[in-house]
Parts: sequence; structure tokens; C-alpha cells
Amino acid sequence: MTPLIDVSLVLVVILLLATPLAFESSIAVRQAAASGKQASEESKKERVEIDILNDEFLVINREQVGVDQLESTLTPLLATSGEHQVIITCNDQVSHGRFVNVLDRTRQCGARKIAVKE
Repeated sequence: MTPLIDVSLVLVVILLLATPLAFESSIAVRQAAASGKQASEESKKERVEIDILNDEFLVINREQVGVDQLESTLTPLLATSGEHQVIITCNDQVSHGRFVNVLDRTRQCGARKIAVKE
């Protein structure tokens, strides 16, 4: 009689452990795939980098331009950029007035996020 009780208790323990595993493994993959949504189109996250070389010249995305050509070069780049993010780097020889002028003109061209990099 004792071996029969031992075997039945082992079977009960196995069933207690196996039952939750059986329910967890029955994930309906087809329902999850059918309820999934189409991924939205990812906007461009291209940023524009401006390096102020001196009071006369800038480098905008590795292209050297004059300070007077800032708006004509920056506006099309910001139009195609998704976040309108601009990172500005300034050399030590550049006057404070020129730096602030470039910041103001960059904001007027449509930049939403402006970061200053040392």
C-alpha cells in the first residue's frame, strides 16, 4: 500500500508543476501577429553641424561657406531634417558677437534644437 501512495503523491506533484507550464506555453502567435500594427514611417533624424572657423567662414556639414551664405545653405538642410537639430562648434578666435549672430540666424532658419559643443 505504501508504494502506491508514494507513486500517487509523485504524480500529483508532477501534475502541480506541469500544469502552469502547459498554460504558459500555449501562447497564440497568430492572434498576436494579426493584432500587430504597421510600423509608422520613421522620419529622418539627420542633424546639421555648424563649425564656426573664424568671423568670415563656417563649415556646414563638411562644406565651407561664407557667413553671408548661412541662410541659403542652412534652410534646405533643415527642411529635409526630421528633428531640425543643429550642433554648433566654435573656435576660440571667433568673437562673441559673431557666435551669437550665428545662433540667432540659425534659429531664424527654423532650427528647433540647438546644441553648443566645445
